Amino acid sequence: MTVTTRLTIARHGQARCNVDGRVGGPKTCTGLTDHGRDQIELLAARLAAQQRTGPAFDALYTGPRPRLQESGRILAHALSLPLHTDPGLDGPRHGQADGQPWRDIENAFHGAPHTRPDQPYAPGSDSWNGYLTRAATHLAALLEHHQGQNILIAAHGETIHAAYHLLLQVPVQTSAHTGLGTNHAGLTRFERHHDQYGNQYWVLAVLNDTAHLNDRATQSDQ
Repeated sequence: MTVTTRLTIARHGQARCNVDGRVGGPKTCTGLTDHGRDQIELLAARLAAQQRTGPAFDALYTGPRPRLQESGRILAHALSLPLHTDPGLDGPRHGQADGQPWRDIENAFHGAPHTRPDQPYAPGSDSWNGYLTRAATHLAALLEHHQGQNILIAAHGETIHAAYHLLLQVPVQTSAHTGLGTNHAGLTRFERHHDQYGNQYWVLAVLNDTAHLNDRATQSDQ
């Protein structure tokens, strides 16, 4: 069995919008908390140590929101990689929900965005499945461009869900009934395997690994 392509997705560290319980869209995201920066520093140290003994990362990408940019810069420094900002790796479009308390948005929608995944959860927002479909299309193109390489993305939790549906071929229509753990600074890795018979398929090798955070209190961002 040969691994031909690796996609590692690191969720950003705890952000101020997370602590405040607010929708952190492009207009109102103000970046990481001190705790969130500590989380990403621990993740970066772990990945740097792994890179010294395992396959090196070929490219590092992130999206444009401040919490992703901060996370990406910390990883780039530790791994000695240039950081590529890709607008296609941004999170959902929140429309008028941007900056509002999540509790108010969910009360008005009668649930989180994924509970009625084909409906926008606020005026001008994506639907959950609309976001998953758009993000998956972009990820597919990115992976095609980096076929055979080892890619790292500093991303939103929603990007991990998009990769799950894309690479494991789980229909987005199931998204209201399935979920993934995506803790802050959690590590998820997909691997494309190629066997001796010429078969190729993606494997979810690591999901939401936070072992690097075990020596710090992490419950505040659950």
